[in-house]
Amino acid sequence: MTSVNVQQKELYGQANIEREHVDNNSAVRNMLLDRGIRLETLPSAEDIKKVERRLKADEKKILPKKKK
Repeated sequence: MTSVNVQQKELYGQANIEREHVDNNSAVRNMLLDRGIRLETLPSAEDIKKVERRLKADEKKILPKKKK
């Protein structure tokens, strides 16, 4: 969203781009709150690396070993 707005509004300079970024984050936060979603109350998600390791381990258990 910030990237699009920076181009469309032809924003230049770090301060202007940072302000746009903060404004966008605030808008998203307010939209979530309007819909009753509070990020700090959501359960944390499982780490993607842990999920990948578990999937690889499960694949090894399920799939037959390839013969060379």
